[in-house]
Amino acid sequence: MKTLTFILSLLGLALLTGIMAWLGIGHVFTAMQRIGVGGFLAMVAGQALVDVGLGTSWYLACPEVGLFRTIASRAVRDAAGNCLPFSQLGGMVIGIRATCSMPTLSRKLGPLQWPAAVATNIVDITTEVLGQIVFVVIALACLFSHTGANKFTWPVLGGMALLALGIAGFIWTQQRGGVAIHHAARFLGRHIAEGWRTTLIDNMDSFQGQLDLLWARPARIASGAMMHLLCWLGGAGVTWLSLELLGAHIGYIGAVAIEGVVCGIMSASFLVPAALGVQEAAYVALGYFFGIEAEISLGLSLLRRGRDIAIGIPVMALWQISEMRRLRASKHEAKASETLDYSDNATGSEAS
Repeated sequence: MKTLTFILSLLGLALLTGIMAWLGIGHVFTAMQRIGVGGFLAMVAGQALVDVGLGTSWYLACPEVGLFRTIASRAVRDAAGNCLPFSQLGGMVIGIRATCSMPTLSRKLGPLQWPAAVATNIVDITTEVLGQIVFVVIALACLFSHTGANKFTWPVLGGMALLALGIAGFIWTQQRGGVAIHHAARFLGRHIAEGWRTTLIDNMDSFQGQLDLLWARPARIASGAMMHLLCWLGGAGVTWLSLELLGAHIGYIGAVAIEGVVCGIMSASFLVPAALGVQEAAYVALGYFFGIEAEISLGLSLLRRGRDIAIGIPVMALWQISEMRRLRASKHEAKASETLDYSDNATGSEAS
């Protein structure tokens, strides 16, 4: 898996370099300068609101996790996938870790153990894909109505049909495929620390019980998926604003078509770290159908990466600070416990 990810990273980097060389880096930077500092900050603020909505979507499906923890853990999961040289699977592992250790604002909510953290992350990802499928279908309808886009629409529509079948099988596996879940946990365990792996595998029955409990509330699952759909539509609004600032006036419907199909393509390339190269090629190709200059499309993709980094780096830094404080507190508690045990033993020896 690591070798495949490395190879895909190199191919993506080669694709990105080729696109930039073809268009001319100077023309791309000239297009990006149109947005200005204020425009870029508006992009960051808009995406930050969407990220809060994504965390809220998770909370609607799994309210027992806590609103603050879902928003913060979702931010860490996305930041790891966008800023670190990992595939989306690696970002998911870090997101699970954050879910376990993330503090909450309510005293009623204690820390989550690995089985519960994995289960709630899987349910959140499932509801997100459900919302994404509807969003991509809406985007394809917008693209299909646009002149000359038919040849591009049908292959993506077929891909979404396969994705829908895949997510249906994934949901069935979560509910009734106990053996498959055990295999998936062992696969996930090979990519995490040994202590966490042992904890996860030894608590598989608890993990399956957590999944059954979460899927027993279909209304919450539906509300989470619906909120995810609204967040995807909000993300298209950020794309529309960015294109307006870059000088491309295609309207919100066009932005929905571009953002939805790009998201569908990026989901299919989940093994490529940060969809390197894939995202740029998708934006340039889709921009062509709407008469957007290739320099602007590529500039939009690079600005999106800059926006994700501007949000992701502070998120990762804050999470690391939180992790260091938690580890220090654990060490202090362990030392205090050892001191107390030593004092008890010494007192017992004197008494005897």
